[in-house]
Amino acid sequence: MIEVKWLDSAVFYEIYPQSFKDTNGDGIGDFRGIAEKLDYIKELGCNAIWMNPCYDSPFLDAGYDVRDYYRAAPRYGTNDDLKALFGEIHSRGMHILLDLVPGHTSWEHEWFRQSCRAERNEFTDRYIWTDNTWEAPEGMNALIGLAERVGACGVNFFSHQPALNYGYYKPKPDKPWQQPTDAPGPRATLEAMKDIMRFWLNMGCDGFRVDMAPSLIKNDEDRKGVIALWQDVRAFLDREFPDAAMVSEWGEPDKSLQGGFHMDFLLHFGPSHYNDLFRCDRPFFGGGGDASEFVKTYKENLVKSGGKGLMCIPSGNHDMYRLAKYIHGDGLRIAFAFLMSMPGAPFVYYGDEIGMRYVEGLYSVEGGYERTGSRSPMQWDSTENAGFSTAPADRLYIRLDPDSGRPTAEKAMADPGSLWHEIQKQIRIRTEHPALQSRGDIEFVYCEKDSCPLAYVRGGGGEKILVVLNPSAKPAAFECGLVPGEAIYCFGGGLTAKAGVITAPAHSAGWYIL
Repeated sequence: MIEVKWLDSAVFYEIYPQSFKDTNGDGIGDFRGIAEKLDYIKELGCNAIWMNPCYDSPFLDAGYDVRDYYRAAPRYGTNDDLKALFGEIHSRGMHILLDLVPGHTSWEHEWFRQSCRAERNEFTDRYIWTDNTWEAPEGMNALIGLAERVGACGVNFFSHQPALNYGYYKPKPDKPWQQPTDAPGPRATLEAMKDIMRFWLNMGCDGFRVDMAPSLIKNDEDRKGVIALWQDVRAFLDREFPDAAMVSEWGEPDKSLQGGFHMDFLLHFGPSHYNDLFRCDRPFFGGGGDASEFVKTYKENLVKSGGKGLMCIPSGNHDMYRLAKYIHGDGLRIAFAFLMSMPGAPFVYYGDEIGMRYVEGLYSVEGGYERTGSRSPMQWDSTENAGFSTAPADRLYIRLDPDSGRPTAEKAMADPGSLWHEIQKQIRIRTEHPALQSRGDIEFVYCEKDSCPLAYVRGGGGEKILVVLNPSAKPAAFECGLVPGEAIYCFGGGLTAKAGVITAPAHSAGWYIL
């Protein structure tokens, strides 16, 4: 695998395009709105963007139900508008990953319409179909009764998302519709996905964040089949697009990195204990929780992945409750001090940098359900609709936070003591120190169950940096043979070190040269 050097110092900003900035007054964000705000993103310090799906879609699942992979969604703009956005991003020395959705399409996709026909055609095997209308694929829900053809079509997630067919790693002999991964249908699906990647890479994007990357091949308990599939994709990219970056939504870095992804993306579900830190009844960065299971799992993954540590940790995303629902005040600053000092590229979900809140009590929009409150419009300023759109309030994509005191980017940037400025400082310092960047190594030096602080050493570029985080309301001490030197970042007061014991003040975070 060819390494992509810009990922070494990447700090991502996730844009949910529907809710970022509307320039034509229809209540929905668009490409030109993103282009208008690139300088804001760059001033914060982020040098890379992950944009959620922007392809043509009926938007029953916020764009994760793709109707045409080759066409930008008209509500955001045209393909030419998107190409122009790529150019604006690159002119600022920034990069952009598109969101690739390889596991399923919309049921309105032409591939699926053709697949539903009784006569065999090139799309008959593009999706997972049984050969009995009354038999759903094992472990999957199914679409039944929609097609001329005999059979039931497996779906991913919502019922309108028929599952693309990449084959079965262990097809069952009594299920002839379970095709092996090297059968013509699954191979054609994979080649079609490569063509989609070619199209957008030639258009100017810098790579992809891949949605649910481990889910493509069925009956693949150890993920050997899907690892081989992504190795095939990796070989294609290395031949044709060696600078294309790939970040997986997987949650098992030992497998995703083996498959050829440059970085993995920790999930808010599964075994990582990510949400022990951010989203639970007692989150660690809320001041009273436990980080030990997260650290234990993280260390296990370091061993499994050969010490690469390329696990991206997001502040949140469109699928999670907002960070500020569970963590407030100084806790947010300390949480970001963690995010900006861990290996792998950090991801800032739009609005988290100003402490945007989860909006309670919203009806579901485009399949958001409980996630809808995390997808509300970006709050730019004190003008109409918080500067997001000139549309009437009842035509906004999602209702704004109704609180008149809601945080805005304008207020945050004008206040030197704001969370926005704290994150800007953290990103700047991370960028100046290779040890804090994506490929720097990590050694945890203190993390005990139900205890503070959390302490670890980052190393790289000939330097070592001690990170000590204490989100609790009282000083926290631990025995350590290290002697902290200059503080390159300090919030809430500096450490004291005496007789081999380091003490961190309450509600504090610090990065110290060793």
